[in-house]
Amino acid sequence: MSPDEAPSPRILVVGTGDTKCDELQFMASVIQEAGGQPVMVDVSVLGDPPYRADYSKHDVANAAATSIEAIAESGDENSAMAAMAKGAAALTRRLYDDGLVDGVIVLGGSMGTDLALDVAAVLPLGVPKFVVSTIAYSHLIPPERIAPDLMMILWAGGLYGLNSICRSVLSQACGAVVGAAKHGTKPDRKRPLVGMTSLGSSCLKYMKYLRPELEKRGYDVAVFHSTGMGGRAYEAIASQGDFAAVFDFCIQEVSNHHYGTVVTSGPDRLENAGRAGIPQIVAPGAVDMVDLQAWQALPEIFADRPYHAHNRLIGSVTTSPEGRREVARLIGQKLQRGGAKVAFLLPTEGLQEWDKPDEPLHDPDGLEAFIDEMRRAIPATVTLREVDAHINAPAFSAAALTIFDQWVAEGVIPEGRP
Repeated sequence: MSPDEAPSPRILVVGTGDTKCDELQFMASVIQEAGGQPVMVDVSVLGDPPYRADYSKHDVANAAATSIEAIAESGDENSAMAAMAKGAAALTRRLYDDGLVDGVIVLGGSMGTDLALDVAAVLPLGVPKFVVSTIAYSHLIPPERIAPDLMMILWAGGLYGLNSICRSVLSQACGAVVGAAKHGTKPDRKRPLVGMTSLGSSCLKYMKYLRPELEKRGYDVAVFHSTGMGGRAYEAIASQGDFAAVFDFCIQEVSNHHYGTVVTSGPDRLENAGRAGIPQIVAPGAVDMVDLQAWQALPEIFADRPYHAHNRLIGSVTTSPEGRREVARLIGQKLQRGGAKVAFLLPTEGLQEWDKPDEPLHDPDGLEAFIDEMRRAIPATVTLREVDAHINAPAFSAAALTIFDQWVAEGVIPEGRP
């Protein structure tokens, strides 16, 4: 089937039709011109749009198991919009499960963006999601609420009424979501998918050996960059049970979240694979570091710690020996919550490339403290294997592959397919 013959994608257009009717109707016209089918969802509370929405505010309220009257009578705009967000998310998920949604675009200010994040979060990775927002890319948006594949554009110059700038922004957004729905390649499942976490190869190198070896065995391998959003994507896929197995070897985001940096993938990092029953081989790659914005002053807690600037955006600081013990205990607690088979590889000669003699982040005392605490913290249900090598040494990757092959032979992991 040629692109011209492909079915017209159905795009949910979500917004408050009582206050943004001109903008939403313009968006619907652009989606139609681009070859999509706009499906209008009204999330107004007090008023009504001058057009007939495909799904009214009453439908949205009912999806939240309440009524629009009850929501309006709450007397609080925050709780009212939270209820509409709950309903919009539930409605969106139901329509997707019924095969009636190919993409979604939401328009809003801060309130609409709050709602949009909930709507986007209920759709699986690969379903186009676009938010046109007055606070796009703002620090007001918590990283853990951003869907891993969310697309966003600033709603510039359009808060009240259409104009040339606003039309330009809205048309770009609508064209993007229709194009993504038309031409996006959905993940296939021809081969079992193995998830792996890492950082760039200047810091962690095991994927250079492991990926080709796993592909030879008939697996598809997805390597996630553990700098916040990459971990979010990894956890989202794990929560859906889509991995056959995981090599979660860079859990630095656990440290980042523990220390409150913006480079976070949320409080549930290192938990979803276990909950979903996915076999895990875990290692503490780069967990001795905390990532921070390189363009801001170091927090006082890290002022006297060794620091490495990776680029103008991100830098890493090492944690103290006691701080590493705290993280080791946290890792143990997280691994205990899962029900899947887990092996924990503990490289005793270093956890990242700069943790070597003569490198800027080398800290033998800190490493010794972490290893000591990690031995205590590993739950009895987890197989601990110490590897007398650096995490970037071939011996570490070989040890990981040995466990993987053993689990395949035992039927814990499905066999790969050529």
